[in-house]
Amino acid sequence: MRFEVTILGSGAAVPTLERGATSHYVNCNERHILIDCGEGTQLQMRRFKVKLQKISHICISHLHGDHFFGLVGYLSTMQLLGRNEGLTIYGPKGLEDIIKNQLEIGGAKLDFNTQFVEVDSKISSLLFEDKLIEIHSIPLKHKVPTTGFLIKEKAKDRNLLKDEFDKTGLSIAYIPKLRQGKDVEKEDGTIVRSEDVTLPPKKTRSYAFCSDTAYKEDIVPLIKDVDLLYHEATFTKEKIERAKSTKHSTAEQAATIAKMAAARKLIIGHLSARYKTTEKHLNEAKAVFDNTEVVEDGNIFRIY
Repeated sequence: MRFEVTILGSGAAVPTLERGATSHYVNCNERHILIDCGEGTQLQMRRFKVKLQKISHICISHLHGDHFFGLVGYLSTMQLLGRNEGLTIYGPKGLEDIIKNQLEIGGAKLDFNTQFVEVDSKISSLLFEDKLIEIHSIPLKHKVPTTGFLIKEKAKDRNLLKDEFDKTGLSIAYIPKLRQGKDVEKEDGTIVRSEDVTLPPKKTRSYAFCSDTAYKEDIVPLIKDVDLLYHEATFTKEKIERAKSTKHSTAEQAATIAKMAAARKLIIGHLSARYKTTEKHLNEAKAVFDNTEVVEDGNIFRIY
């Protein structure tokens, strides 16, 4: 099953010809999720061959324009293209009113069901789950209420060793219990141990999106052992005071969070347009956490 992240926009504050405003597309086990929807996101989706109508969940981190100004246009396009599938939008208080007012003033009406879910930026909560995935919120620290998002697979059942199971003489009705890691007692009192007739499941995979935020160590337990961590790195460390005043992070701080969380890989973005190259960000982060990459628009990160 596929788990991949496509960077639709990697810039900060204003879009440029090189970097669009923040937006990530996540395909986790064919659950299609858009995180943030900055100006021009739908154009970036076309550019990088993301199908607009596939998205079923949209997560908006906060109400700064570079993270949601593209949403009304994207919803309008869905309507024009005849969307009839439901859509769930997670975001801070006020988002629903903003979007509905803009649509109403423009005389637009969405014919497909759109559900808004208000996210509390002060706590971590489970926003969505089905049989395969979960979406959790991550409280961040910024000038306005801001939330990150953790998308992860649900724990899978253990894999049955058919030949070993057949030797037990048990009914197939016990297979689900054994695959869940539970032992079974036979009528004669003999215990059939799950670990004797099954193998451990494949490791579950996860992706955490943390933008925009000041350095915030208390998110570490929420993203512990994450496979792929996106953390904003608006500045490099010589601009630490600017980072503090704007409640953003440096590349070094992003790498420190990744190291503390024992992430498998760190990707950094939301780079200020004042930087003409990514070299300083990359070197600064890699000095703390070697498995780091600076994102570019169109990058695809596959999680194995």
